[in-house]
Amino acid sequence: MKKKVALIMTLALTMGLAVTGCGSKSNDAQQTGGKTVYAVEAGSAGEAAAQEKGFNYNSVASQADALMEVASGTSDAAIIDLLMAGAMIGEGTSYPDMKYTDKLTTEEYGVGCRKGSDLASYINAVFAESYADGSMKEIATKYGVQESLVEQASTEYTASADSDVEYIKGKGTLVIGITDFAPMDYKDGSDEWIGFDADMARKVAEKLGVEAKFVEIDWDNKIMELNSKNIDVVWNGMTLTDEVKGSMECTNAYCNNAQVVVVSSK
Repeated sequence: MKKKVALIMTLALTMGLAVTGCGSKSNDAQQTGGKTVYAVEAGSAGEAAAQEKGFNYNSVASQADALMEVASGTSDAAIIDLLMAGAMIGEGTSYPDMKYTDKLTTEEYGVGCRKGSDLASYINAVFAESYADGSMKEIATKYGVQESLVEQASTEYTASADSDVEYIKGKGTLVIGITDFAPMDYKDGSDEWIGFDADMARKVAEKLGVEAKFVEIDWDNKIMELNSKNIDVVWNGMTLTDEVKGSMECTNAYCNNAQVVVVSSK
């Protein structure tokens, strides 16, 4: 009898190790204790929230992938941006059978430029102007994020000696680093980038007199892409964390956001 019990325990341990070794990248505690497993975008504020709260989680490539994990049953829940949840889950969306429950954090979105860049000051001036004349709210309403707008104080652009704004004007393009992230940046049926951030970035490019060029980036490499001048700006619902503000020249906050837990409503 003892031999039989020992054999069963050995088989169970072996199967447990095999399961733990499969699937998405996860933290060490993922398959222990029957706890909820959360899907999060790697390098995101959602992943930071999961780490801070000691959650068991899978790191995936995007917030859209996190929702797919829940839909397929690979993960029990996802942690995503509230603004994305508004666009992607619930009646009339891609995931009608999902809902969000807990709000884990409150945060703000900003645009990231190279450290010391005067482009941040230029964008702040455009924000202030477009907020005052109502065009920012008009664009926000188009994508359903008007309730999240942050009021923009009046400000003027201050140029720097080694001007990033002049560099961008000289080359004729504003290269915008993004990921596919509705309702901020995503493609329409004509394969064109649209969304609140995309439309606001085009407004800035128009003010500069240059072409707006959108480039999909690996979110984990956004600072490196910026500093190497592969892109001129990170404009994709970026949370203003201490790390971000220490590594980039950031604009004023323009949208309020939160990290929320999304689960199946079935």
